[in-house]
Amino acid sequence: MEYIKLGKSGLTVSRLCFGALIIGPLQANLSVEEGAGVIAKALESGVSFIDTAEIYETYAHIREGIKKSGIRPVIATKSYAYTAEGARQSLEKARKELDTDVIDIFLMHEQESEHTLRGHREALEYYISQKEKGIIKAVGISTHHVQAVKACLDMEEIDVIHPIINKDGIGICDGTVQDMLDAVKKAYERGKGIYGMKPLGGGNLLRSYRECMDFVLGIPFVHSIAMGMQCKEEVIMNVNTFNGTDTSEEITSKLDMMPRKLFISDWCEGCGKCVERCGQGALKIVEGKARVSKEKCVLCGYCGGVCPVFAIKVC
Repeated sequence: MEYIKLGKSGLTVSRLCFGALIIGPLQANLSVEEGAGVIAKALESGVSFIDTAEIYETYAHIREGIKKSGIRPVIATKSYAYTAEGARQSLEKARKELDTDVIDIFLMHEQESEHTLRGHREALEYYISQKEKGIIKAVGISTHHVQAVKACLDMEEIDVIHPIINKDGIGICDGTVQDMLDAVKKAYERGKGIYGMKPLGGGNLLRSYRECMDFVLGIPFVHSIAMGMQCKEEVIMNVNTFNGTDTSEEITSKLDMMPRKLFISDWCEGCGKCVERCGQGALKIVEGKARVSKEKCVLCGYCGGVCPVFAIKVC
């Protein structure tokens, strides 16, 4: 596994980051024991970086995975808090449930532009104060927006940016793949730590796994890439991919046979674009939300590519 300094943050991380969203109740809903086993496998395989968030509800999975493996990785978490008190509560919750005194990276979750950054300034100031005390090591944002990356370019207080990056631009809310890459490159050149998210477009690009990985691994100005992994076989395959080695046919066959589902998040706006895109007639709008017919869905992921709010995933 390759390890790299995360910009000027002072942290060293593995190129492969374990994305903890998928193991939690929002997606695969693994038990704490099951999720801890997957995390332990990743840590034992050389992954030294985990990405999570308060809303993912995976702190217990991570805590137990660390106990099981005996390996303490760099941990990044996120919160939607916008007040100092909300930020304090989020930080203390993370410290308590992860059983750690120090949070390596604390991000403001899903920032959109200079305007949302301004609206979250009170929380940011709190995180900065805790960084000065050594309770947080680095502060930053996660985002699906090009404008948020651009807004951080001149903000010395932002150490780390966690943007969405994949070959088809799925999930980028305000521009193209090239727009995002141009902004991220500038942030990288200014010393920001960059770790990408959703290289498989929330699972919608699973059928082009190799092309997706070649794309993100070929970007020289991204330090690390967060991959959601819900089983040990996915850990093995992703670690092998990042290490440049082949995965056995036994593992790939097992992954090919793994049951998948189309997951539609609660924030679906019912715009109907996914219904229009689905060639199988598997989607319809019910009470203002998209709903899927499992019998008709072939998990092609085309619907996810047209969702303007990135509410559709394959997991």
